Amino acid sequence: MRIVVANDHRGVAAKGRVKAVLAGLGHPVEDLGTAGPASVDYPDYAIQVAEAVAAGKADRGILVCATGHGMCMAANKVPGVRAANCRDIVDAELSRQHNDANVLCLAADLVGEDLMERMVRTWLDTPFDGGRHARRLEKISKYELTHGG
Repeated sequence: MRIVVANDHRGVAAKGRVKAVLAGLGHPVEDLGTAGPASVDYPDYAIQVAEAVAAGKADRGILVCATGHGMCMAANKVPGVRAANCRDIVDAELSRQHNDANVLCLAADLVGEDLMERMVRTWLDTPFDGGRHARRLEKISKYELTHGG
């Protein structure tokens, strides 16, 4: 699975740990930044990842900022993206099972290293259930198409 990752200045260390997990699982990873602690604007990175996923250049994306909220809000502006800000294993699992989330947003300041690793693994391994959930996602897609994204 091709995965694209990015972060803001608050998520540098956490993204490094996420990349290590992904590499250990054998997933090709493209890192869209940032690499240092200088303050940056999270929408610049979230939108790059979201566009890569929406265009099929990556199968999934992972974004990291202090709370995950800003990255999630920005990523969800891109049509075709279903970003989920997850704080625990159940969030990660259900975001895939029920919502077919294609971008995972993580909170560098609020989620510990071990939990973050388990969330990433769970999120990658959990399939979409389809069925009634697919019908609901189709309503979102239809809205995006009829309202200009």
